[in-house]
Amino acid sequence: QVQLTESGGGLVQAGGSLRLSCPTSGLTFSSSAMGWFRQTPGKERSFVAAISWSGTNTYHADSVKGRFTISRDNAKNTVYLQMNSLKPEDTAVYYCAARPGGTASVSRHVYAYWGRGTQVTVSS
Repeated sequence: QVQLTESGGGLVQAGGSLRLSCPTSGLTFSSSAMGWFRQTPGKERSFVAAISWSGTNTYHADSVKGRFTISRDNAKNTVYLQMNSLKPEDTAVYYCAARPGGTASVSRHVYAYWGRGTQVTVSS
């Protein structure tokens, strides 16, 4: 059974930082591309960041470039999202996603497995 479990969300003031973690089990993590997406009520889930299986290639949405950084530790089967200089518009539920055997992608439709999400709230 594949499991992805996000953690690290919470309430933070604008300008602050959070680090999201997503340990995984039940899949071959070292050959899986990973992604982070976020969603607010009434809106579609949107791309935040993605990373290739090796960690060599990373992609970030324009809205978070220079503030957020995706990384992974294949020894720990875990993907991370470091979020700095947070803004109120970053408030959302953040989801990690896995694409076994595939390349990193900005499209949520190609990811096979998803976590349940973690809430991030940024106050002004």
